[in-house]
Amino acid sequence: MIGVCDPQVLEQAKRVQWIQLQWAGVERCVRQKVVQDRQLLVTNMQRVAGPSMAEHVMAMMLVLSRQLKYFFDEQQHARWADTPAMPQMTDLNGRTLLVVGLGGIGTEVAQRAHAFGMRVIATRASGKNGPDYVSYVGLPGELLQLATGADYIVNCAPLTSQTSGIFNKAFFAALKPSAYFLSVGRGQSTVTADLVEALNTHRIAGAALDVTDPEPLPADSPLWRMPNVVITPHISAVTPGAEEIRWTLLLDNVRRYVAGEPMLSVVDVGRGY
Repeated sequence: MIGVCDPQVLEQAKRVQWIQLQWAGVERCVRQKVVQDRQLLVTNMQRVAGPSMAEHVMAMMLVLSRQLKYFFDEQQHARWADTPAMPQMTDLNGRTLLVVGLGGIGTEVAQRAHAFGMRVIATRASGKNGPDYVSYVGLPGELLQLATGADYIVNCAPLTSQTSGIFNKAFFAALKPSAYFLSVGRGQSTVTADLVEALNTHRIAGAALDVTDPEPLPADSPLWRMPNVVITPHISAVTPGAEEIRWTLLLDNVRRYVAGEPMLSVVDVGRGY
């Protein structure tokens, strides 16, 4: 079954053995009892959109560091910005980035951030190993400790019972007031009310969100109107290049399944990603 993991369909599809999802997030699928009980093979698009999403993260980071929202607004009013009134811009070079979830997406983000001259640290659930361009990899339990020294924090983690709501009041209280929070993982990893409070009280400097909770973000959400927040509608992986890779992986997995060969992007149903 391709692109479908609906409980009503699965109850009727007694002979289904393999589900190929067309996206990376699998939390709704793997939580279903029928998937777990029947030990169905689930494959997804993990790592496929990593490069596209990593570029999106860097773009959002530059919007924040270079205060581009301010200059976009000045441009709309045909105003040559008055230097004394401009918000202070900062360099990414020399800053510390904490990648939460050093998987396929997080590794791509780390590689690009390192190329910008950033010091990259990370957390991952599978162990403390990582590529050379990540200076330290910690376990999830080290999140708050690592967050205290980070200038930018990006959520690249899958949504599991362990990551749901981890970006909460205690997390934002641990950050430096000059820190920025970015999220391209899953919106439910962030407690939205706690993020809004942290922004309103200047507990953090700003945020960039490609995912929110809920989605779509309601029109009355204060996040829309905050000058230090960048919002995109869950589109960081929507590029022609990523789409082409998705179809290539899908076709190869169909070939592999028929031939009895090892499958690509196999989901660990028990772990949830």
